[in-house]
Amino acid sequence: MSRSQGAKREAMVAMAKELFDVVQSGAVKININQTYPLKDVAKAHRDLEACKTTGSTVLTI
Repeated sequence: MSRSQGAKREAMVAMAKELFDVVQSGAVKININQTYPLKDVAKAHRDLEACKTTGSTVLTI
């Protein structure tokens, strides 16, 4: 990894940490409208394509 790539990665990691800190603090609320077990990923994909979902969709393990 070049120095430039390393610097970009460090910046990205820092920004991700800042984002997760804000979400964890409760300042930003992320609504999850539906969840699917990972084993049902094909159904989740079909539902997304068919517009049967709204908002955020999460696959769980």
